[in-house]
Amino acid sequence: MSEFKVLMPKMGESVQEATITKWFVKVGDKVEEDDLLFEIATEKVDSEIPSPVDGVISKVLFDVDSVVPVGEIVAYINTSDDQDDAPTEEQKEVKPAEKVDEAIRKDDGSVETVSVSDESNVEATRFYSPLVRSIAKEEKISLAELEAIPGSGAHGRVQKNDILNYLKNRGQNKTTSTVSKKEVSTDRPAASVNKVSVSIGSGDQIMEMDRVRKLIADHMVNSVRVAPHVTSVVEADVSNLVLWRNKVKDEFTSKYNQKLTFMPIFIEAVAAALREFPMVNASVDEDRIILRSKVNVGIAVAKPDGNLIVPVINDADQKNLVGITSSLNDLADRARTNKLKPDEISGGTFSITNFGSFRNIIGTPIINQPQVAILATGSIEKKPAVMETPTGDAIVVRHKMFLSLSYDHRIVDGALGGAFLRRIADLLEEFDINRKI
Repeated sequence: MSEFKVLMPKMGESVQEATITKWFVKVGDKVEEDDLLFEIATEKVDSEIPSPVDGVISKVLFDVDSVVPVGEIVAYINTSDDQDDAPTEEQKEVKPAEKVDEAIRKDDGSVETVSVSDESNVEATRFYSPLVRSIAKEEKISLAELEAIPGSGAHGRVQKNDILNYLKNRGQNKTTSTVSKKEVSTDRPAASVNKVSVSIGSGDQIMEMDRVRKLIADHMVNSVRVAPHVTSVVEADVSNLVLWRNKVKDEFTSKYNQKLTFMPIFIEAVAAALREFPMVNASVDEDRIILRSKVNVGIAVAKPDGNLIVPVINDADQKNLVGITSSLNDLADRARTNKLKPDEISGGTFSITNFGSFRNIIGTPIINQPQVAILATGSIEKKPAVMETPTGDAIVVRHKMFLSLSYDHRIVDGALGGAFLRRIADLLEEFDINRKI
């Protein structure tokens, strides 16, 4: 019998595991290529995983709600022509993988298996970097003890400073190393936030947050906690841009079968400015600054269910206006119908959110970690403005908008943030009204 291994797919460089939320098949079912096998959920997106081959499901290794590392085998498909080999009772049983060893995920996405036979009653509930694991091994910190250390990173992740601070006070708490599995908290939010007591009235309605809203909430709180936010604002005269778009939008649609909005032009200007200001196209990793080699611009899209998702236009600086428009329209349409792939919402180096789509003139957005800045675009409005003419100053009607930039003050100072934002405004104000499509 020839069996094909179905693996948990790679879902972007920052995603190392996913939760199986639904199986569409069971052992013994016949499947064809592209038939749906299972549904997964990550911190970033929900996805339906299709079958890569034709065959019969012979084994299912993980049950619903199992958290599975990327690259792990989740099922087997019998691809041989002879389908008379009926699955055994053992194969029909859906069960999670045996946890004899502890699977530790490395930063590169690979999985290292570490024996935990000496603490078989304790399971790792979060990711530990190779550096943290190395320190723990050198200081003889058990897995149970490591699990009890509060983490300041995303999703309760223990960082270098957390374990070093713990070691300073380790002797004051002799009982830590004997923490049992039942005493280890597995409920670690993205950020430690004091709970607020809320009174509920008789006529109040209570709504439970869905999974995506909880993730967004944790992500936003963590961003504010980690990065000191500063917001700068400029007003840009985009009259040339508005007049040009009004003139060419019908021709653009006819020629390229794409609707031309203002956002592709904003993306084009942002991508050009990021190349001029590489410190804004960066990330912070504790005391290191990572300058990104690619300009990948994420665009916040509101979904019909009220949640938010940020698909990413990769290599935006290398695309022309037609390419950016096509990519944006495709990603936005599929974002609203939950058809995005996991790697289409990962790897962003900068984000844009459009307050103007709701006729808001200005906003102070929260940075999309691990990026260091996000641009908000306000609505474009006609305003009176004073312009110099050969015969003197005159009051004229111009199309204007506010641009606001929130940035991480750890590495982006006011001078850099202000200069970057001003450059975006200049590029929009200097738009060529005679530009060919």
